[in-house]
Amino acid sequence: MNLYNLAFNNIRRKKLRSALTMLGIIIGAATLVVLLGITAGATAVVKDETDQYMYDVVISPASGTGSYLMDSQTVSKIRSTSNLFDFREFTAFRENINGNEMYFEGVNDWKQVKLKNGTQGVVITQDVADKLGYGMGSKIKVKDQELTVTGISNEQALYVYIDQNTAKQLVDDKVSAIYAQTNGDPETVVDEIEEQISGVSVETKSEKVAEVQEMTDQALLFMGFIAGIALLVGIISVINTMLISVMERTRELGILKAIGFTNREIRGSILFESGFLGLSGGVIGVVLGIVGIVVIANVLRFTDYLPEMMPLWLILGVIVGATLLSVLAGFYPAMRASKLNVVEALRNE
Repeated sequence: MNLYNLAFNNIRRKKLRSALTMLGIIIGAATLVVLLGITAGATAVVKDETDQYMYDVVISPASGTGSYLMDSQTVSKIRSTSNLFDFREFTAFRENINGNEMYFEGVNDWKQVKLKNGTQGVVITQDVADKLGYGMGSKIKVKDQELTVTGISNEQALYVYIDQNTAKQLVDDKVSAIYAQTNGDPETVVDEIEEQISGVSVETKSEKVAEVQEMTDQALLFMGFIAGIALLVGIISVINTMLISVMERTRELGILKAIGFTNREIRGSILFESGFLGLSGGVIGVVLGIVGIVVIANVLRFTDYLPEMMPLWLILGVIVGATLLSVLAGFYPAMRASKLNVVEALRNE
């Protein structure tokens, strides 16, 4: 009998205990995959939103103005700035429709709107359709104008996507933000614009990206910490199980040593057993985590980002991590088993 058979035999003899030990690892691994996967998917969504514009600076109303829109005079001053070119305007505003606050967003690139059915023009989200009973051809009255629904998107929240020019006209040619490229150093241009034009705030793309990256990194770290605790609980159960196993098998281990098994083989058997429990729990946990991600992605309508939510590094990392941590968890019980005195072990009842 080799150490592998020895380990498998012990797992088979204690099926319920082994299953419960793996359950702790399974829950921890599945939690880790789901939380980090969803966070990674959300990060991808935010990154896409940030990268959809090719710009050097973004100009928006200063926080102290109390307004989220810039008037036409401010827009004209920005457009006349010599160091700026390739402008792209963005307008978003809120409107109360049938007792519900809805967000209207101007669209420059309709490729960014994932249509479920219909065509571009006036696209409502599925939430709007469900909550207000709107469908294709429905009329939405906003700012004394009627908009006819032409499409429905899979996205959540009460949003209505309309052409940017239409959005701008509805709010008297005001805009929420202007994206532009610069002729010189973006940092220098930022200072010049804020000196020349009052009531605006200017950020470079690098600042915006860094800000988004910092938020997503913090979210990823926090989720990883929470999920790591769940996995740690599972690893503690491995230590407990292996210690009890060694105590119960004291006489058996003494016999094995008496018939020629070395300390190294005894130790290897315990480590292999704990590692196998970690590997099995990690694999099953990852599979359940992937199923959970698919379900949540469909609920949140993030199915386009499924590859980003299940990166290879996460899947392999959880499996390898659960296995290695389980092996480490079995190290103390293994050392204790290998150091058993043969005579004392044989006397144990």
